[in-house]
Formats: sequence, C-alpha cells, structure tokens
Amino acid sequence: MINYTAPVFLFNRHLETIYPSLFRKVNLIPYQRERITTPDNDFLDLDWLKQGADQLVIISHGLEGNTEKSYVKGMAKALYQNGFDVLTWNYRGCSEEANNQLRFYHSGATDDLNSVINHASTKYKSIYLIGFSLGGNLTLKFLGEIGTAYPTLKKAVVFSVPMNLHTSCIQISQPSNWMYEQRFLKSLKTKVFEKAKQYPALDITKLKKLKSLIDFDNQFTAPIHGFKDAIDYYTKCSALHFLDAIKVPTLIVSAKNDPFLSKECFPDLADHSYIKSEYPDRGGHVGFAQFNQNGLYWSELRALEFFQKNG
Repeated sequence: MINYTAPVFLFNRHLETIYPSLFRKVNLIPYQRERITTPDNDFLDLDWLKQGADQLVIISHGLEGNTEKSYVKGMAKALYQNGFDVLTWNYRGCSEEANNQLRFYHSGATDDLNSVINHASTKYKSIYLIGFSLGGNLTLKFLGEIGTAYPTLKKAVVFSVPMNLHTSCIQISQPSNWMYEQRFLKSLKTKVFEKAKQYPALDITKLKKLKSLIDFDNQFTAPIHGFKDAIDYYTKCSALHFLDAIKVPTLIVSAKNDPFLSKECFPDLADHSYIKSEYPDRGGHVGFAQFNQNGLYWSELRALEFFQKNG
C-alpha cells in the first residue's frame, strides 16, 4: 500500500480540499460523448476514453460535479494511461442541460448507475467502479444491492464517502463548512429554479429561504424522489446500511480530516470479507494532492494499485 503524506503547504483540511478543486489542471484527450436513454425516457450523458481495451473503469462524480472536474479527469487519465478504457458519466442535470423528467439525481439513485453499467457491460470482459463522495455512496449502495449479479464486475474503489448521509449533512452545516454548503446550495437552487420552468406545478416559493442542505432535501430531494422527508431519504440511501451485503472486492478511502464526514462515516470493517477500508490522517475531501508523480495524485495511484493487484 502507498502511504499518503500531504504536501507541506497544504497544512489544514480546508487547503487540502480547496487547492485541488481550484488549481489543478488535467490535460486529457477529448472525451467521446454518448447520450443514452433511460427506462423512464430521460437521458444520461456519458463521456468515454476508448483504446480498445477489454477492461473498463466507470467513474461516478460527487455532488454537483460532472465529468469535467479535475478529480474525475485526473483519475480517468491515470487509468487510461495504464491500459483501461474509461467511462465517466454525468448524473441527470449535470451535463450543462436540464434533464427531461421532474426527478434529477440523489445519493441513492442507483437505477441510473445500473443503466450505465448495463449499457457498457456487453462490451467488456472486466468492469471496475470508482466513486467520489456522493458517487462513492452511490457505488457502495449499488454494490450492496446487486450482490453477485454482475460477474464481470471485478473491483471498486471509493473516496471521501458520506456513508451516513444524515450525520454528514449535519457535519457540512457546521459554521466552519459554511462556504462549502452555500456553494452546493446555490448550484442546487439554480437547477430547481430551472426545473420549475419545465414543470410549473413545482412549488418553489420557499426555495430562496432554504439555508441548509437538510432544508433543501426536505423541501425538494425527498418529495421529488418518493421519500417522506429528508430523514427518510438519508435512512434509505446511506451506504452504511448496505455494506454487509457487498460481495465485490472494494476499497474505501476517506481521510480522517475530511471536513464533510462525520465519525459515523469511518466504520470498522476489519472483519468484512470483501471490503478493505483505509482512513489516512490527511487528505481533505476528494483531495489527496501530491506532486512529482508524473502529474498523478495519491488517490489515482492507490486506485490503480488496488485494481492491478491480483486477488
């Protein structure tokens, strides 16, 4: 295992989180865009890196992310350079175009991940999954739901996972995280405002007054996606409740100093037959920056090592 050591100038959790998001630039060959239709007549935009490999890695991004984020492109580049085909996908409403249906995406919407895997699975001998943050929760929940139903699914790696959605939302609402929460809220509110133009019956009278992600999930995420309220949504979609059922070799990596994660997001999984957990002291949220490694971050090298290891 490669041990992570944070660069000296990234001396706290916020710098470790913010620096890669703002300053990392990843030079990547252009994606090949493909749009697929979902069973409910919506669409998902998939971005491919293809080189004729028989192994595919599918990457799921975080809250209000997309395939252009540096952490997605950095991981895609690392895997592509090491012989994998790569498929990065945009959740509903995350590819610069509003999706068709009233629903959009959420932390437990594994039906869309299933659609992506089904679309790609016939073309590859082996499939691997990577998920970041919300995408990590989505990936773990999916793995717990499917058991051994996908024999071509070989391994998975997830980073910075809010496995307990409720306590993680409480964590991100702490005063020290105000900047992050408000940035997410602003983006989500904009999407709901635009959605109301498609669906005038959507009540947005309280939208501007929402002050937290929990408020947003209570008012919009939960009712739109068939949950009673935010707590019902968090309870039914937290990956923590699906870990015992996972039957695919999986690596969970979350930094202990991650500003978004509550203590419940670091379960002791030493006795799990299929899951290996690593909780380094440093790393921030979807950070793990490092230098002088041919442009690769520690998380990318760690995922590559896990995928290439036999057994």
